[in-house]
Amino acid sequence: MGHVARGGPPEATIRGPRRPPNRRAFLVALAAMLGAASKAAGAQRPGRVPRIALLLPADIPLEAPFRDALRELGYVDGKSVAIERRSAGGDFSRLPALATELARSEPDVIVSFVTQASIAARAATATIPVVIVGVSDPVSSGLVADLARPGGNVTGTGGHVSAVIGKQLELIRELKPGVARVGTLWNPTNAVFQRQMTDEARSVAGKLGMSLAFVEARTAADLPRSVATLAAGHVDAVLVLSEPLFVANAKHLGELLAKHRLAAVSGSRANAEAGVLASYGPDLAQSSRRAAAYVDRILRGARPADLPIEFTAKFELVVNLRTAATLGMAIAPAVLARADEVIR
Repeated sequence: MGHVARGGPPEATIRGPRRPPNRRAFLVALAAMLGAASKAAGAQRPGRVPRIALLLPADIPLEAPFRDALRELGYVDGKSVAIERRSAGGDFSRLPALATELARSEPDVIVSFVTQASIAARAATATIPVVIVGVSDPVSSGLVADLARPGGNVTGTGGHVSAVIGKQLELIRELKPGVARVGTLWNPTNAVFQRQMTDEARSVAGKLGMSLAFVEARTAADLPRSVATLAAGHVDAVLVLSEPLFVANAKHLGELLAKHRLAAVSGSRANAEAGVLASYGPDLAQSSRRAAAYVDRILRGARPADLPIEFTAKFELVVNLRTAATLGMAIAPAVLARADEVIR
């Protein structure tokens, strides 16, 4: 009779002949394992050119520093790497479809610039590595579980963009002492990021004793009407919230603000370079360059889940003296002394 060993399964008293292994099933399983391993290490296969997909909300200046840094790492488009690019052209409603299109092409890495494009990329795939660029708050945006250990297929660089709105409002008061009513230009179609920005602006303005008059611009075509509305609202100055739409149309926006003689501060140096009175914010070009290093590590076999989110430690103050002269404003020496760049 058989017996039952303690802590183990019953042992049969009569053992029949062992069944030969199913060779076909074994080969199928082995092929599947090898295929999965090959896909995971696709960039390392001999003779295979890695494929990188770029997803942008608009044609913003963060793409150039990323490509420059990639070239410095040895990734030359059309030779040692293939880069596929999609831009929503400022129409954020297009981002989900563009992200899905890129994911279906199965690139080795998707690089998504700023918050809304990154949310679309993350929604489009849970397996393809996604490197985010300059996202203000990756955790509250739902992109990663933890900054130190992202834990999924998303990693990259952050920007602390919303965290410096208080500094921007303080800068407005330095540039125009006595400011009380600040017009605030924002884009509601950039839903998650702009909500973070407007919430922070309201919180800080209350502490500084300022009132905010929000005026929206959803498209580039809205900008003339929006700036005219700000001027008609008799605001003391304007806060241009950091926003891809406003950066992509920086020159036009600068001209409109000058036409209505509005002193404005932005979070993007591109706006100050194009005619806004001043800007203060994180150096997102640096964040973009650092994102290239993430792509390099992933193509060499690193897992996004193990790569901590990195925030730029550099913040820039840019003052446009040409705009100040047009507005008939004198800039305090203390502001000019700490400016990283003065446009004369």
